[in-house]
Amino acid sequence: MRNFFNDTIANHPLFRSAKRVDDTGLLEPDLRRKVFKIVGEAHDHGLELMVYETYRSQERQRELFRRGVTQLKQVGVHHYGLACDLVRVVEGEPSWDGDFTLLGHLARAHGLVWGGDWPRLRDMPHVQRCAVKDQAKLFAGTWYPTDGYDPRL
Repeated sequence: MRNFFNDTIANHPLFRSAKRVDDTGLLEPDLRRKVFKIVGEAHDHGLELMVYETYRSQERQRELFRRGVTQLKQVGVHHYGLACDLVRVVEGEPSWDGDFTLLGHLARAHGLVWGGDWPRLRDMPHVQRCAVKDQAKLFAGTWYPTDGYDPRL
């Protein structure tokens, strides 16, 4: 099946990287466009956001789980180029503190799922272009979103 994951990510030198990746080129193109719009619109509202993490390998996920940073042992939507963490910029440094309500509003306005809306495991800086109901198909390799896919439906 041809898709961004198979054509780009699976062949990328960072595919097994244990380090944090913030390369927006590893975001599926529709998500990448939306992330850039969100960052720009947040700036217009006085909120500085930065792309903190885009692609995440299974190796990195296991390390984050081992350190207790995440409750997910297996890599999730980040692995497929369909998720991005946007953190606040405070004095030039990334920050997970403060109010992420504007990010949630902008994510929803751009047709994305916001991790702050989840009832469990709320993830305030997280946005993704995959509905939770579609994640099992994504992880199984039987589905990947097409142009026009709306994860909110």
